[in-house]
Amino acid sequence: MAKVLVVDDEPEAVELLVEFLSSKGYEVLTAGGGEEALQRVKEDRPHLVLLDIRMPKMNGIEVLRRIREIDPEMGVIMVTAVNEEDMGRKALELGAFDYIVKPLDLKYLERSVWYKVTTMLLK
Repeated sequence: MAKVLVVDDEPEAVELLVEFLSSKGYEVLTAGGGEEALQRVKEDRPHLVLLDIRMPKMNGIEVLRRIREIDPEMGVIMVTAVNEEDMGRKALELGAFDYIVKPLDLKYLERSVWYKVTTMLLK
């Protein structure tokens, strides 16, 4: 079973993603912030990380940088409430697979997660 780590400081967003991804057959792990996310990446080695950009203490771009140091191949999809092209471009330059703006289009999210998890599992 593919593991997806959901990283967001908003409990409602985490709950929605956990319910949605669990219903699609994924094992879902969660983290409420950057430090916790990095710990989960090291310990649990998820196939994919859904990573919020705007979080207190450590933003998603910094978390992405550090994930790349831990595992350059790990799949990461950035999620944000604000459509910031500069942040999106930066995330993609750092190796994020996709950049999705809230409110989430769950059909698009499902396709993006499925595609990235499938390519990670085939490696």
